[in-house]
Amino acid sequence: MTGAASPGIEFLDQPEPGSARPFSLATRAGGLVFVSGQSAPHDPERGVLRGDTPADEVRNALAQLARILAEAGSSLDRVVQVTMLITDPADYAACNAEYVRHFPGGLPARHTARFGVPTQARVAFACIALPGRAERRRSP
Repeated sequence: MTGAASPGIEFLDQPEPGSARPFSLATRAGGLVFVSGQSAPHDPERGVLRGDTPADEVRNALAQLARILAEAGSSLDRVVQVTMLITDPADYAACNAEYVRHFPGGLPARHTARFGVPTQARVAFACIALPGRAERRRSP
């Protein structure tokens, strides 16, 4: 679902009324793409699990971020700023080791914070990206 509340702002994948998700997955405004916080998908009934390790969760969360960016007309190669949220500081090194593999062309500016939300996710990411797709190829 896409909508616009005011000229120049486009909300992508807005939730249905009454949804437990009170935010759009992404917003385009001012020539930028803003992606809301994403953890690795988790739906045990469908066999979708976040991952066994912090690195698995980083890989799966960044794949989710990449899918949303693609739908918004961007890509991980166009990310200029990332927010990384972790639940356990002990996972920081493992998360970083996997994270850097997804940005081989250069690391975006980043803010890292500890978070606690009603989920079992160990890591989540939000980002700001330029529209379009970069010419260089990335390899996770």
